[in-house]
Amino acid sequence: MLLVAQATNARDGISQFIAHNPDITLLDLRLPDVDGLNVLSELRANSRDAKIVVLTTSDSDRDIQGALRGGASAYILKSMPREEILSTIRSVHTKGKSISPEIAVKLAENFGGEQLTARELDVLRLVRDGHKNKQIADKLGVAETTVHFHIKNITDKLHANDRTHAVTLAMRRGFLQL
Repeated sequence: MLLVAQATNARDGISQFIAHNPDITLLDLRLPDVDGLNVLSELRANSRDAKIVVLTTSDSDRDIQGALRGGASAYILKSMPREEILSTIRSVHTKGKSISPEIAVKLAENFGGEQLTARELDVLRLVRDGHKNKQIADKLGVAETTVHFHIKNITDKLHANDRTHAVTLAMRRGFLQL
């Protein structure tokens, strides 16, 4: 392997990518100036055949799925053993795509899970913001028992222990943002 360029921000990274047209591009999602998923999109727009490996610290479902949907050839964590990182990069070079066992397990954990309805997401956002059931009911113009019903459905669908756990899981899976 030969390092042909490196960058510390998105603008420089995109310029280096265009100038060097590397065989493999390593992209972190945590950039100082923009979201790495936006950079991934721009790199793919510049080269549909680019082999882009996301190498990051984020193991959130939202980031993994966003990167793979956005055209990443692989998604690896900086915490993975060095040999696994190198093996994934080599695999992408020869085969075009690669999913590490650790990332495959994360994807499979929530694959095919029930989706939350728009109303359930409304309720969950208000729970996230610290509202009690009565306050949520007032804001949404529904009965408090309806809110309780929605929260039960949400926790069942997410396999959560309670409403706080449901918010945590929803954020991890990308249903909610901060």
